[in-house]
Amino acid sequence: MAASTGGRAIVIGGSLGGLIAANLLLRAGWQVDVYERVGEALAGRGAGIVTHDELFRALERAGVRIDDSVGVRVERRIVFDRDGSVLGERPMRQVLTAWGRLYRLLKDALPAERYHFGHELRRVEQDERSVTARFAGGGSETGELLVAADGIRSTVRAQMLPEAKPVYAGYVAWRGLAGERALGASTHAALFEKFGFCLSPGEQMLGYPVAGPNNSTEPGKRRYNFVWYRPADADEALPELLTDETGRRYKHSIPPDRIRARVIDAMRRDADALLAPQFAEVVRNAALPLLQPIFDLESARLAFGRVAIIGDAAFVARPHCGMGVTKAAGDAVALLDCLAGGEGVPAALRAYETARRPFGAYIVGHARHLGEAMRSPRRDAAESTRAGKVRAAEFVMNEIAVDLPR
Repeated sequence: MAASTGGRAIVIGGSLGGLIAANLLLRAGWQVDVYERVGEALAGRGAGIVTHDELFRALERAGVRIDDSVGVRVERRIVFDRDGSVLGERPMRQVLTAWGRLYRLLKDALPAERYHFGHELRRVEQDERSVTARFAGGGSETGELLVAADGIRSTVRAQMLPEAKPVYAGYVAWRGLAGERALGASTHAALFEKFGFCLSPGEQMLGYPVAGPNNSTEPGKRRYNFVWYRPADADEALPELLTDETGRRYKHSIPPDRIRARVIDAMRRDADALLAPQFAEVVRNAALPLLQPIFDLESARLAFGRVAIIGDAAFVARPHCGMGVTKAAGDAVALLDCLAGGEGVPAALRAYETARRPFGAYIVGHARHLGEAMRSPRRDAAESTRAGKVRAAEFVMNEIAVDLPR
């Protein structure tokens, strides 16, 4: 029997990467089940997503119909100085969507009985013929293939490759959404139909329109998504940001509703002082900002017998590339194509590793280069020169969140 048909695949992690892999495998003839740690429908907390042609091709192959409702189309990019004046502008057509929109499309494409909430993985066991996932509470599932799509804190990767750990980049991203109708006419005209940037020393703001509540892309009902990169040292600033009103300090991230009011108030004051007034208005109107510490992650291996790791479980690049979901989709497609060769699961997974590991390493390195603008303090003149280059308006418009050469 060919490796691409008839076997059972276990997918660990029910976010976008796991759903893309599951839908692809299902349509290739696999019996697929997805196991998600949390006990209820996932929420992307308002995260915006930059799409790419590669992502759309993968979604269509996974059974998702792509039409104008998938996101909001923009035609241009623009860079603002801190006083609101325009530093640069150029044409670039892109479609911007929201995490929740893609999650719903992908989850609807997968039969409901194949998605299982509330399954926290404890460990993976395998032999020559099968692989078993063992969950908290004593349950287990066995198949011929296990796909680890369980994100940056992957339980599977921690077992298989414990030396691969996320490394803090030295800065955070504030993310948020402002309703279209909450913005004044001048701000709306300046920002809403464009992919915008604002450059402040040692920081970077970007934003773009996405669908509104209930995934509406109707003008007047959309939202503006912003991502504001700001330095935060690991010893003092980051722990302070990750501490809630009760004094509890979160290790890696903090739920949006646990961020202290005074921290958000200080962030909004900084927006008024440091950002173009158009972006400051967006920040003021974002209801529940999200704080995201920025990490790098690289895995030296992606295949372990009958286990493959994909997406953020394998490589995490800083978000400047805007390629996180697209890379996960590319991983899933490459995995499926390797399995279709009929050489058996272990051999197919080794071929997958050979195909995707170089690209994962490349995109992590490229994202680090794009993040040079956030490095502070500068250790030498060369660092200052590199930071100046990546902060130039033309560079930002041409390199941030664009398709990458292969």
